[in-house]
Amino acid sequence: MFYWIYDVPSPTLAVGMIALFVLFYWAGLILVRPVLRQFVKHTPACNDVVGYVLSCFCVFYGLLLGLIAVTAYQNFSQAEANVTHEAAALSALYEDVSQYPQPYGQNLRWLLRDYARYVIRYDWQLQRRGIVPVEGTIRTQAFEEQLLGFQPRTPAEEILHAEALRQFNTFLEARRMRLFTVTASIPAVMWYVVILGALITIAMVWLFDMKFISHLLLGGMLSAYLGTMIFLIAAMDNPFRGEVSISPEVFQSIFEHMVEE
Repeated sequence: MFYWIYDVPSPTLAVGMIALFVLFYWAGLILVRPVLRQFVKHTPACNDVVGYVLSCFCVFYGLLLGLIAVTAYQNFSQAEANVTHEAAALSALYEDVSQYPQPYGQNLRWLLRDYARYVIRYDWQLQRRGIVPVEGTIRTQAFEEQLLGFQPRTPAEEILHAEALRQFNTFLEARRMRLFTVTASIPAVMWYVVILGALITIAMVWLFDMKFISHLLLGGMLSAYLGTMIFLIAAMDNPFRGEVSISPEVFQSIFEHMVEE
């Protein structure tokens, strides 16, 4: 339900998320803090007690944020590696079929160029919307039929054909891994815990007894950093969405090489 945030430019989203947290803290400082203070204002050494509880809570919450950020980055890196692996396998397969006798070689190269063109123009548009593209399967099946239809006539052609089949299987595996990561993201339950933890952190800071200006400054800084961390996780959560996403640049480079030949 929050996928619309990936349609917002990353700098704007970052500033907006930071502003949201800071304004929430400042609004709560004025409206909510007087109510919460009623529960602790008669507690001896109130600031010490709140500080101990906040320190203990931040240990667990900080670990959670760190682990989720690392998980989001690992998912992003793995998706990028899958794209690179698929493109490399496609390039190697193109080089293999280029050695086939005519007309098989020309037909197979044309099918691979068509696949690369489709991935760049259409696959990425769908992936940026979180949709797993399926039309590429038709193109890979057409290529497979052409490849399996070739009958080697010499030992050299048998070796070449076996290598092309092996490379084609590698290409298919990498392609499936890319499609699997289109919808990969952090589970919703983790996001609920992250947001709840941020609200609890802010509420605990409201309980401190200090000057109003100090509250505005220190609490605002803490809220700004919370907003930054959550923006970072959200930006990397879906590897193919938003400005912080995987581009088809590696496919474009390979397609240009195919066209030049």
